Amino acid sequence: MATEDRPRAEAPRPALRELLKRRRAELGLSYVKLAQRCVDPETGDRVVKDSWLHRLETGETVIAPDFRMLVGLAAGLEVALEVVQAAAGEQFFGISTVKGESGQARALLARADRMTPEQVDALARFLDVIAPQE
Repeated sequence: MATEDRPRAEAPRPALRELLKRRRAELGLSYVKLAQRCVDPETGDRVVKDSWLHRLETGETVIAPDFRMLVGLAAGLEVALEVVQAAAGEQFFGISTVKGESGQARALLARADRMTPEQVDALARFLDVIAPQE
């Protein structure tokens, strides 16, 4: 089977946990105060519990947040929704978000999704030759 030949993926980084810890410290908020700020902007409902925030930040097992929780967390942490989404995607689903400076980068990524693993490897080797990583 093809998946047996692939290297095992590294465990996802605790990206959302790191974001939460950093922003909560910067804002000087307790878990309770932060949870009070994590509201759905459309309904005004509080969408994150302080106990969930505590478990997330201390590395305990938590359920993955849904979209409403991410929206509320972005509001509470005073960061863009895309920052919270990227961190949650990385931590809970192993999704690594790459931001391109131009539409060309996004177009190249879209084309890479249609390539076979062998083609992606060949392209990566080619890119290492013409545009080495710093």
